[in-house]
Amino acid sequence: MTKLTRVISVLAATSLSATAFVTIAAPSAIAASSSTKTLVIASDLPLDPTDFDSNDSTNKAIELYLKEIGYKAGKYKVSFKVYDDSTASAGAWDPSQCATNAQEHVADKAEVAVMGTYNSGCAKIEVPILNQDPSGSMLMVSDANTNPGLTKAWNPGEPDIYYPTGLRNYARVCTTDDQQGAAGAEFLKSVGVKNVYVLNDTQTYGQGVAQAFTTKAKAIGLNVLSSGPYGEGWDPTQTDYTALFQKIQGIFSSSDAPGTDAIYAGGIYTNNGATLIKDKVAVLGDNTKVRFMAPDGFTGYPAFNSAPEAQGAYLSFAGLSNTLLTKSQPHGTAAKFLAAYQKAYGKAPTGSYPIYGVAAVQVILAAIAKSNGTRKSVTSQVFSGTGITIPAATSVLGKAVHISTGQGTETVAAGDTTAKDITIEQVQNNNENTLEAWTVK
Repeated sequence: MTKLTRVISVLAATSLSATAFVTIAAPSAIAASSSTKTLVIASDLPLDPTDFDSNDSTNKAIELYLKEIGYKAGKYKVSFKVYDDSTASAGAWDPSQCATNAQEHVADKAEVAVMGTYNSGCAKIEVPILNQDPSGSMLMVSDANTNPGLTKAWNPGEPDIYYPTGLRNYARVCTTDDQQGAAGAEFLKSVGVKNVYVLNDTQTYGQGVAQAFTTKAKAIGLNVLSSGPYGEGWDPTQTDYTALFQKIQGIFSSSDAPGTDAIYAGGIYTNNGATLIKDKVAVLGDNTKVRFMAPDGFTGYPAFNSAPEAQGAYLSFAGLSNTLLTKSQPHGTAAKFLAAYQKAYGKAPTGSYPIYGVAAVQVILAAIAKSNGTRKSVTSQVFSGTGITIPAATSVLGKAVHISTGQGTETVAAGDTTAKDITIEQVQNNNENTLEAWTVK
């Protein structure tokens, strides 16, 4: 078994050991800082056809922002390099490609940080590889990873399993699924749901958000009819879920607590979400009869939004939607940037994560500006001293972004943002429409 195969197989196991991660051959040390040296920021996102619209928008937004600031971070010049962590065979993010990309990030001596990944499962493969770079752990800042275990205790061994050196090198600008799943449960109760059946796509992200939803739903008195902490898994390779929903229909019918029913689908749309929602409606009825709710893994997909069966579906987004960011400050930095994007590319970005991709790059650029130009120094700026804060006046989100160092008076885990923003949306007229911001009680 090769080292690369070993890291993938170990990460797929239920119980992980920090000593099992691949040890990377030492590259030459990154050259000392120089005002004439160009430092490379990479993005690492799935660019398969289904994921393309949102993640291509993220790459375009980052390129636009770098152009606006003259490709500079303090005294350093910066450039942007795009990686794709999907494969044609997988039709989505691919664990093997994530591992390959991580090796390539380390091998490219000019790279100092990575913006990504989009999928939490991919991050759990890449972070420990970047962490073990002998020239100094390489920084990753994600716009979209929401699985709690990347930064705090969640599943056995987490989060320490991802940091073999004992030092942190991962951060994110969105909140986590313990917030998002809980918000979904609270929201469904607020619209009158009594009974809920929880599904998950059997992947890291889907199970994590389904677990958080299930825990909160039970705590607030919803009648959770699925079993286990994650609910029931749907197999993304299946071509038909009729039997699954017929079984759920029978369970709803025999419930001792009659009332409004709902399906909560923890997972990502690329895991056959199109068939899942189609068969749900065919068996259980449309989303006014039996409610359907999914987390941010279903956001940013035009194909989902335009599906007749998706109309009325509820979604959550682990941040503030573009609508909320601009509504509160119609002339603020978020509104100005989104207008610039519209002008540059002739249309708005797909979904709300693209602007969070820029927010993640702002964190990286601030760390570069404070550093001596080496990977080790860039990473240390985020996790030492006062860490990194992007003031509201310059933040592309129009609100301050602070990444916790996990030290002193910090109230959230190292690498997490102190913001716990959640947006509740509904698919209406083939679009994701913002309903409200949600704060977990």
